[in-house]
Amino acid sequence: MSFLESFKNREYSLKTEILSGLTVALALVPEAVAFSLIAGVSPLIGLYSAFIIGLITAVFGGRPGMISGATGAIAVVVIALVATHGVEYLFAAVVLMGLIQMLIGFLKLGKFIRLVPHAVMFGFVNGLAIVIFMAQLDQFKVKDAASGASAWMSGVPLWIMLGFVLLTMAIIHFLPKLTKAVPSSLVAIVFVSLVIIFAGIDTRSVGDIASIGGGLPAFHLPQVPLNFETLAIIFPYSLIMALVGLIESLLTLNVIDEMTETRGRGNRESFAQGAANTICGFFGGMGGCAMIGQSIINVSSGGRSRISGIVGAVGLLVFVLFGSSLIEQVPMAALVGLMFMVSIGTFEWASLKIFRKVPTTDFIVMIIVAGITVVFHNLAIAVIAGVIISALAYAWENAKRIRARKSIDENGVKHYEIYGPLFFGSVSGFAEKFDVLNDPEEIVIDFKDSRVADHSAIEALHKITERYAKVGKTVHLKHLSEDCRKLLDNASAIIEVNHWEDPSYKLVSDALG
Repeated sequence: MSFLESFKNREYSLKTEILSGLTVALALVPEAVAFSLIAGVSPLIGLYSAFIIGLITAVFGGRPGMISGATGAIAVVVIALVATHGVEYLFAAVVLMGLIQMLIGFLKLGKFIRLVPHAVMFGFVNGLAIVIFMAQLDQFKVKDAASGASAWMSGVPLWIMLGFVLLTMAIIHFLPKLTKAVPSSLVAIVFVSLVIIFAGIDTRSVGDIASIGGGLPAFHLPQVPLNFETLAIIFPYSLIMALVGLIESLLTLNVIDEMTETRGRGNRESFAQGAANTICGFFGGMGGCAMIGQSIINVSSGGRSRISGIVGAVGLLVFVLFGSSLIEQVPMAALVGLMFMVSIGTFEWASLKIFRKVPTTDFIVMIIVAGITVVFHNLAIAVIAGVIISALAYAWENAKRIRARKSIDENGVKHYEIYGPLFFGSVSGFAEKFDVLNDPEEIVIDFKDSRVADHSAIEALHKITERYAKVGKTVHLKHLSEDCRKLLDNASAIIEVNHWEDPSYKLVSDALG
């Protein structure tokens, strides 16, 4: 590749990153405003939060191209805190939330996101796609000036809204087939905005939701008493926000990893998210995390580096400081069309085709995780429920695999060759394999093709040897690991362990400890 070609490629990449970042900045405005209103705080708090969190994570985070900001997942957690104790307690809770996340990143606990099964990932992504779609439906409602009640649009206003939403979606879908020189999302927003503004068409705009004009965010110490009573109030909220934020961020990181075929750094992202939220709390922010919708917009528009995230965050601040009058004229129809396309792109349509090809449990997990995400908007509960169900299903399947092949050698010694893992779920089946009363005087239990996995398994071994000892019979345990033999020291009076061909492996309980 020549120097000129290399320079042109870098120039194109930089242009793509900047334009992608500007697209993200436009899409962040209504989201930040909406999430602020959900939390019961000023729209500027959400906008400042999106700027601070987006900038810090773009520079220091573990996933270039991923966009962070104020999110609905965090907003729904703090509604009760703001309503009960006021916004100052929210700022304090956000600071503590960030410290918890930084601690998780420092302890390198972000790697445990790998324990989330793929079925849970599918459920998470599909649930968020539905949530993103449903969140846009409010733009098709109008409030009655007298009663304040909301009702669905009808007549001409509805057709105008639908028409421009579909136009936006069509541009986003078809323009990349003609050219990829500029992000289709940005072209769609600009084109639809110009048509509506210059044609003088009366339809809802960003300014109809709230004014976004303001100054620079200022440093602000939360005005709360520094005592244990305050800590008792904010800690439950901070902990939930920290976990929800990291779960959503790390799962979004995995989604972007798959889209870009690269790998992010979960622990670095955890620490960056924590630092961003701590600083956000000290500047009067509501906290946040990674945003899957905006991240997909960015990546789909060509944003791959930290530049697009930085441009998105700085662009948002520029809108607040200098361009509020222009941004407030952007029609909501264009932004709704953009988010509809994000929802369609986010949904894992392949998951609908594989439900007959995967275990029934996996399909049930996908439905449950998606359902909890949609109904309760609580990602932490959804993911934890999915992981627990998957873990129990895995334990049940492995519990059924325990079996024993029985034989008697020329010396009259009965051999039990154990197959399958011995753990808490399979100990009952293991105990049923033995015929204590009718067995000969000497028994060999061989674990060459089995694995003693936890303390429940050790207890099961102890009990079976005790049963044989009570009737005066001798048990030899063969091919046990060194770790297992150490745990069996307390039963050494009745257990004889054969040391031949003992494999070396660690107990699961020790490895996790």
